[in-house]
Amino acid sequence: MIDPHRLRVFRSVVAEGSIGGAAKALGYTSSAVSQQISALQRETGLALVERDGRGVLPTEAGLMLAEESAGVFDHLARLDGIVNDLRVGRAGRLSVSYFASAGTTWIPPVVATITREFPDVRLDLRLVELAEDTPYGPDVEVYVDGAATSGMAGYDREHLVTEPYYAVVHAESSLAGLECVPLQELSTRSWVDNDIARGPCRQALIDACVATGFTPDFGVQTQDYPTAIRFVAAGVGLTVVPELALVGMPAEVCAVRIVEPTPTRSIWVRRHHRTGGSQATERILELLRSAVGIS
Repeated sequence: MIDPHRLRVFRSVVAEGSIGGAAKALGYTSSAVSQQISALQRETGLALVERDGRGVLPTEAGLMLAEESAGVFDHLARLDGIVNDLRVGRAGRLSVSYFASAGTTWIPPVVATITREFPDVRLDLRLVELAEDTPYGPDVEVYVDGAATSGMAGYDREHLVTEPYYAVVHAESSLAGLECVPLQELSTRSWVDNDIARGPCRQALIDACVATGFTPDFGVQTQDYPTAIRFVAAGVGLTVVPELALVGMPAEVCAVRIVEPTPTRSIWVRRHHRTGGSQATERILELLRSAVGIS
């Protein structure tokens, strides 16, 4: 395989018309340039230059090689640009994991912005609830405390927000007109479960109920917040959801803040060390901070 550096030196000799001119242009000694040309001729088995007075001229083979190699250096320059883009995160691939309610509110505008500002970056989006185990874990993950999809080794993590839970009740419920409701007031009512996976979001709610002295009476089980809220809209009990789930609710329901105590969940974002220096990753973090009101 032809050595690209020697080929670059040869092209400079052809362009300058002399060994000395090429040496000056490249910042080399004339002896170093001559050695590179000799090595290239041995490498190719071709006579590439011939003496012409005090200068040199490319042979027919040398002239063809110089002309045909122009495209090689165009491609090398493009590769240098790609390498630099990859190094600073303007190109390549980023895997981003997130949980469902974050995917409904925060993630779409984040993805739209990254796609617009970093068109050469491919985002692999993974819903936490459906994510399969991978040996390396995601590059960026938005997760509820206690629900990361892989170990924390190799990550920097940052707290985004601790959000309260609300009771979602039918608009005709006696609770609908209240500004807030004590958690104990919900103990005798029929609940619609919204997390059949029994994850940490549900556990935070159950722990708060048990601390208050009761266990919710789940009359219906569903797998997600939107489905549970639609059961409430149909008049089937109430459901309790975190604030982030209060998006696009039907007109037949309303949300009431829970107090005494207020169940909460803590949301974090983590970034793997392998993305260090990535401008796209930094921008994702900036957008998430903005979404939760962190300046």
